[in-house]
Amino acid sequence: MNLRGWMVVVALFALITGASLDVATLIVANTIDYVKTLDTSLLTVTGSTQQIITSDEVKWTGNFSRETPANDLKGGYSQMKIDLDLVSKYLSDQGVSENEITISPVLMNPIYNNCAAALKFGAAPDQAGCKNEIVSYRLVQNVEVNSSDVNKITKVAQDLSALIDQGVVFSTQSLEYYYTKLPDLRVKLLAAATKDAQLRAEQIAAGTGEKLGHLMSENTGVIQVTPVNSTQISDAGTYDTSTIEKQITAVVRAQFNLNR
Repeated sequence: MNLRGWMVVVALFALITGASLDVATLIVANTIDYVKTLDTSLLTVTGSTQQIITSDEVKWTGNFSRETPANDLKGGYSQMKIDLDLVSKYLSDQGVSENEITISPVLMNPIYNNCAAALKFGAAPDQAGCKNEIVSYRLVQNVEVNSSDVNKITKVAQDLSALIDQGVVFSTQSLEYYYTKLPDLRVKLLAAATKDAQLRAEQIAAGTGEKLGHLMSENTGVIQVTPVNSTQISDAGTYDTSTIEKQITAVVRAQFNLNR
């Protein structure tokens, strides 16, 4: 091989060697970065907090009713008007303001003659003098009270004897209690739950000889509003309206890095 041929071989060898060194350097660098990544562990913990609150809003739903013959619907409506006046006066006397009261229109439910009894004894409806016709109407009027005076409305709803004594057929359908400041409280509770998660993470890290690093991510759970000391929860969240005193629970799932 002549001199020129040897020079080409040497040049190719140098080029290949240099490229190999560059690739080796790149592999070593990547290996170091990978090890450094493995040198940091992630710790996921759950934090929670609870607070007892008192409802500051109540919704009371009730109704009064009358049954009137089908041929005296006008008289039935007149009686409903008398009942409404008595209900309005009663609520006013109990300190319930007019702007807290919502009165719905009268609902009219027809009541039909029941031919089932005649059929039960083997007689045909026409032979028993039974006809499928409206014999009366049940008139119903709903009353809704929304107030911030929770204790007063609760007391009024629990004792309707004065109305009953006046002949008004009034019944309570529900008492629902709400806490209107929940959105503001939710922010504070989630912050407290995050702090609880951090304290738990610090205790776990101390037990393993590692140092707690930064908060990497956080997922906030739904707020649970339950009766005090209740264990009922739901993935979609719970909002109890049956009790004045409530227990609010906030939960977060936080992820921290651990430095070795």
